[in-house]
Amino acid sequence: METTVEIDWKAIEGIIASYNANSEALLMIMQDISDIYNYVPPQVIPVLVEKLGVKESLVYSVATFYKTISLEPRGKYIVNVCTGTACHVRGADKIMEALENKLDIHEGQTTQDGLFTLEAVRCIGCCASGPVITVNQDTHGGLDRSKVVNIIDDYSSPAS
Repeated sequence: METTVEIDWKAIEGIIASYNANSEALLMIMQDISDIYNYVPPQVIPVLVEKLGVKESLVYSVATFYKTISLEPRGKYIVNVCTGTACHVRGADKIMEALENKLDIHEGQTTQDGLFTLEAVRCIGCCASGPVITVNQDTHGGLDRSKVVNIIDDYSSPAS
């Protein structure tokens, strides 16, 4: 998925300033940037290096360690499928398969239209409701193949 994004440099500067350009706030700064763009655009990295006085390698280390940070464009909707033990035994693999078929992507990929990114996570913390997915901040549990497809249809509709 090729994406050219226009950076709001005032917003980036504002985020950095809100943490007093403290290098110890690198993760939070990157999360705030991700909240705007759903990833950390590559052209922002040199600014983080300069303004925070950190090494470029640290920025990449943080981005690759934390699953909430991405250096690649992600969809408008981030679909996390819980693959923890409780969800696994209740059919998380079937939920993942249904989503891969519906979205025509594999785990870790983004749809061509940039609407959905599909990811597996170890635990969402809703074990009694498994299998569970989150779509951005919304949690959906007690799923089967048809329910999860209906959820994606709801997010795909123009009113979403």
